[in-house]
Amino acid sequence: MVTGSARVVAIDGPAGTGKSTVSKLLAGTVGAQCLDTGAMYRAVTLAALDLGVPLDDPAAIAAAMADVDVDVIIDADGTNRVFLNDSDVSDRIRTAEVSAAVSAVSAVPEVRTKLVALQRKVSRDRFVVIEGRDVGTVVFPDAGLKVFLTATAEARAQRRHQQNLELGQPSNYDEVLAAVNRRDHLDSTRAVSPMRAADDAVLVDTSDLTLDQVLDELARLVDERIGVQP
Repeated sequence: MVTGSARVVAIDGPAGTGKSTVSKLLAGTVGAQCLDTGAMYRAVTLAALDLGVPLDDPAAIAAAMADVDVDVIIDADGTNRVFLNDSDVSDRIRTAEVSAAVSAVSAVPEVRTKLVALQRKVSRDRFVVIEGRDVGTVVFPDAGLKVFLTATAEARAQRRHQQNLELGQPSNYDEVLAAVNRRDHLDSTRAVSPMRAADDAVLVDTSDLTLDQVLDELARLVDERIGVQP
């Protein structure tokens, strides 16, 4: 058993279900810290792009990652600052280019091994909410609470499309929907740690729920399974 896993809230699910937003708010509500594992994968993806590594060459990606250092610092206010080779890349990892490439990079076994170890290290002995795609199945199989957030592809694409527009980025709904479906296929069929709900995870469909409704349900589950910290 991984040390401290009884106080881990593992939130998995496909892209666009609101995992990042909900996890941050949930952590604040129940008195935990929030670790964004997706940001770690985005950081190594950014490294691969910066190095010009062919994304269709897993061996080249694995070789490049050997000299890449990733770290995450959780500030007092819960903000995750992501560092790539000692450089803060918290903003650079959120580009559309990184989003399009992250599945290919995260599917490489050596990348996942590297980052799973980091996730366990950062979370050790903490009351923490962690979101990703294999947190409850691989990283913390003994987590005190496992949740699998889901939503229809159309609902997730609309959210991502709206988010892009709000950030001032060009966006086309049909293209975003196609990207969501492609990402789902890659994440769920990859050979290493495919995205799936843990057998004992609580399934929460967010398609027709407001953010407050999702947050209320997850806070109730945390209180029931782990307890909250004022």
